[in-house]
Amino acid sequence: MRLGIAHHLGWAVAVTATTDHRVADRRRIELVEPGVATAPIHHEGKGLDDAAAAELVARVRASATRATSAALDDLAAAVPEPMVSLSLRAWPADFPTDLATLRRVPYEARADSVMYRQVLAELARDRGWDVLFYDANDVEAKAAGLLGERADEILVGPRATLGPPWTKDHRIALAATVLAG
Repeated sequence: MRLGIAHHLGWAVAVTATTDHRVADRRRIELVEPGVATAPIHHEGKGLDDAAAAELVARVRASATRATSAALDDLAAAVPEPMVSLSLRAWPADFPTDLATLRRVPYEARADSVMYRQVLAELARDRGWDVLFYDANDVEAKAAGLLGERADEILVGPRATLGPPWTKDHRIALAATVLAG
């Protein structure tokens, strides 16, 4: 099984597909526990001194690790075969890690999103899953190129067979699993 993720702040669309690109599971997963800040750097951390911001980020990251781990465990238990990969949107290799830099423009607008992706990647690796990255701007086109005549059936067809919701996030996540093959 291959898992594709289209994430947002604090939650994600997760689509699990078989090796022949059939959807085995689709769901929304929570990436942070209820009541916990979802954007500790971009929103909730503004106005805090560095020490308070670091403490907030550490609390949110710990919550994200717990919530995401539980979500991945639930998902893996729900599918009939072992998970082999997780695909998520790439972030720049040179993205900073020190909090002082992350709190400055242009990084502060993307730092929280990168944190969620880093947590997902770490947890997938801990489970022995391959971690693959995609560019959200072209993942559907690349998958369609690989699928050829089957592209619409595979990427759009689940809306008819599974019913709503089947959104752009679902297509992106599924397309990422196609590229993982």
